[in-house]
Formats: sequence, structure tokens, C-alpha cells
Amino acid sequence: MLTIHTAGLLVPGDRRPAVPDGAVLVDGRVIAAVGPYEELVAARPTARVRRWPGLLTPGLLNPHGPELLELAYHPDPREADELGTEPLTGDALAAVVESGALTDARRGASARRGVQRMLAHGTVAVAGDLWRPAVADAVHRAGLRVEQRFGSPTGPPSLDPLAGRKLAEAILTPLAPHSGADATFAVFDVPDEAALTERGAVTCVATVVGGRLVHRRR
Repeated sequence: MLTIHTAGLLVPGDRRPAVPDGAVLVDGRVIAAVGPYEELVAARPTARVRRWPGLLTPGLLNPHGPELLELAYHPDPREADELGTEPLTGDALAAVVESGALTDARRGASARRGVQRMLAHGTVAVAGDLWRPAVADAVHRAGLRVEQRFGSPTGPPSLDPLAGRKLAEAILTPLAPHSGADATFAVFDVPDEAALTERGAVTCVATVVGGRLVHRRR
């Protein structure tokens, strides 16, 4: 099925200029075209259209894969009264580990929740080696890519891949204007790149990985 994803402004992610009322034409799991919405819909008038508010960008890379998925615990909502809702690290994580309750199955469930939180920030890939099979499985099942990391990333680990970074530094792969590239991108409810830098990736309203809508803010 052909789908056109369109937003108020499209940022390709390379040196090409931003496109007002830009759009991405998706054919299955790949990009068929990138350009102004009016041009794409005229060329493919039968394509389904998804309209999003704000800014459409390539998907983002979070450099803190191991820190957020293997060295942190994402509590289940049912554990909120006891453990809170934020990822546990440091002494708080050590207490859970020392209790003996952090089994491989529980680590896998934590990683799945962590991955969903990453998708809700426009993240489509993580950097860093993942050694625990349950964590790696959660990442791969969600369709996230795992990239090599050379050296330690700057700044404290954050679910926001834009924390302390510019959009250009966080982009995984630019939106290619030719066909055949993987249809992986995100949409943020902000008017422009400056507002995205100021407000961060928490403004994400949709994340698409390989043509699949894997996150949509309700």
C-alpha cells in the first residue's frame, strides 16, 4: 500500500533545504519519493494520506543504548507505587539487583518498556554494544538498529536523543530523495528546527520504522 506522510515542514537531514508542506511517499517498507505534498499527491492520487502536525525529520539515534537498556531498569506501571515511573540507575538499581528479583525475564520486560519510551522520542537506533540476549531481542523485535559506538558519548544518559545535541548530530540516515531507502522517520509537534532544539524529542507524535507506524501519540 502506498502512504503519503505529510507535515507542515519536512527536514531531509542533509544539506538540502527544508520543504514547507513536505511529504514522504512510502511504498511498503521503503521510500518511493520525497518532496512537496502537492507534487506527491498529484503523482499518486490514490495513496493513503497521513497528515501530521509540525516537523517531519529522519529518525534519530540515541547514543546511550547500554546505559538506558542494560544499566537501567524501567519499572512496570504496576510497580509505580514502589519504584516510581522513571528509569532506575545507580543505588536504586543496585537495590533491585541485590534483592535477586531482577531475572532475565524481568530485564527483557524492562528493555521492552525502555524501547517503547525511546520510540516515543523519535529514536530508531541506539549506539553501543548490547550484551544481554533479552535486551538485544527486545531491541531487534522493535526494529531498532544497533550502531557501533567509538568512545563514550558526552552528557548523562537521556531518553531524549536531542539532549545536548543538535538535530543534525542525532539523525541516523537522511531522507533520501530517491526510491529504495528504508522508510524510517519521525514527526514532532513543533513548527521548526529551532523549536525542536528548545523543546526536545518529547514533542514526538509519530515514529515510523521500515514503513511501520511504531509510535503514535494519542
